Amino acid sequence: MKKFDVVVLGAGPGGYVAAIRASQLGKKVAIIEMDKLGGVCLNRGCIPTKALLKSAHSVHEVSSFKDLGINVDVKSLDGGQAVRRATSISKRISKGVSFLMKKNKIEVIEGKGTLATPQSIDVVLKDGKKEKVEAKDIIIASGAGYRTFPGLEHDNKRLIGAWEALAIEKLPKSVGIIGAGAIGVEFAYFWNAFGVDVHIFEMMPNLLPIEDTDSSVELEKAYKKYGIKMSMGVEKVQAKNNGPDVTITCVEKGKETKYQFEMGLIAVGMTGNIDNIGLEKLGVQTDRGFIKVNESFQTNIPHVYAIGDVAGPPLLAHAASHEGVIAAEHLSGLKPHPLDKMNIPGCTYCQPQVASVGYTERALKEKGIKYSVGKLPFMANGKAVASNEKEGFVKVLMGEHGEMLGAHIVGTNATELIHEYTLFRAMEGIDEEIFATVHPHPTLGEWLGETVMAAKGRSLNF
Repeated sequence: MKKFDVVVLGAGPGGYVAAIRASQLGKKVAIIEMDKLGGVCLNRGCIPTKALLKSAHSVHEVSSFKDLGINVDVKSLDGGQAVRRATSISKRISKGVSFLMKKNKIEVIEGKGTLATPQSIDVVLKDGKKEKVEAKDIIIASGAGYRTFPGLEHDNKRLIGAWEALAIEKLPKSVGIIGAGAIGVEFAYFWNAFGVDVHIFEMMPNLLPIEDTDSSVELEKAYKKYGIKMSMGVEKVQAKNNGPDVTITCVEKGKETKYQFEMGLIAVGMTGNIDNIGLEKLGVQTDRGFIKVNESFQTNIPHVYAIGDVAGPPLLAHAASHEGVIAAEHLSGLKPHPLDKMNIPGCTYCQPQVASVGYTERALKEKGIKYSVGKLPFMANGKAVASNEKEGFVKVLMGEHGEMLGAHIVGTNATELIHEYTLFRAMEGIDEEIFATVHPHPTLGEWLGETVMAAKGRSLNF
C-alpha cells in the first residue's frame, strides 16, 4: 500500500496544478489518471480546438489579402491536415505535463481510482492489477462529461460531441449544431471556414446566451456574413440518426420543421463526472450533477476536496487551475484568498473573438444596480483599421463610484485584451486609475482606456 500526503484524482488543468502546488508546499503527492495527462482541456478541448480555429482564421485572413496588396488565391482546403496538426500539438504539450510531474516529484498512477474511505482510494491499474493508495487529503478533479436530454443523445457515430468532432479528418458536407455556447459556435466557425454547410439550433434567443446581448448580436452579424445558418429561440429540438444521415427536428414559433444533415453535433452542456467514483459510499454531497464544496473547495467530508468542472460552473480550465491552488494551499494550512467567480473571464475563440468579465448589462438591470455604459467600435480605432481587423467593440459597465461592474470585448485578440480589465477588477480599481494609465498608440489596447473614458463622457477619440 502506497501512502502520500495528498492524492489527486484526475490530471486535468485543475488536478495537475493542484498536485504541483501541494508538492511546492512540501507534500508527498500522487496523481491518478485513467486517460492522458492534461485531461480534456489539453487533449480533447481547449488546446486542439484553438489549433483548429487558427486554421479557420487563416482561411478568412487569406481571403482578405487582396485588400493588403497581396494577390493570392486559396486553391484548396485540407480540413484533415488541420485536425492532424491539432492532435499533434496536444500530444506535444501532454509530454510537457509529464515533465512537470517529474520535476515536482509527483508520482503518476495510471488507472481508474475509486474513493474507498475519506483517506484512501482503490485503483484499478491499466494492466488490470489493483492497488490501494492512502492519503491524508484527497482532491477530486475528475472533470465533466456530456450532458444529454431525451432526443439529444450522443451515439458517437453521426450524433457526436466535441471530443469526437476533434477526431474527424474527413469533414462532413453538412452539420447541424445543437447548442450555441462556446463549443457550438467555435466548431461552427471552423467547419464553415473549411466549406461545411453549418446550421446552429439554440433554444435561447442569441448565440453565446450567457454573454452580454450586444456581444451575442455582434457575433451573429459576423456569422450571417460567413453564411452560417441560425435558428434561435426554438421551442423544441431533437436529433435522430437515420443511418445515412441525421434529422434535426425543431419547433419555431409553433411550427415544426425537419432538417437533414450528414452529421449532428450535440453541444448542450456538461455535467460533472460524479458516477462510479465512490461518492455515494462516503456520503459526499452533490447538487444537480456536481460536487458541493465550500469556498476552500472542501466537500462535506473531512479531508476530501473537489475542484474544477466536477465542482460546478464555470466549467473553465483557468478556473480549475486557480481552484486547485486554493485547495492545495488550504489543506497545507494556509489561508488562500477566496475565488471571486465574477472575476473569472470568459473567452470564446471564434472570429471575432468574444471575451468578458463581471456582469452583463442584462444582469445589472435585473439586480437594479445603477451603471453607465462606455462602448467604442474597433472601426474607429487606428490600429484596427490599419490591420484590417475592424469588427467588434469594447464595452464597459461602470458603477456610481468609478468601479468596473463588467467588461465585454468582441474582436481580434479580445481574449488577450480582457486581461487588463480582469486585473483591474481584481485590484478593485476605479476609473481615475485607468484615466491615469498611459496606453500605447497605435494599439487595440488603447481602446480599453478610451472606453472607460467614454463611460464618463470623456472620450477624446470617438
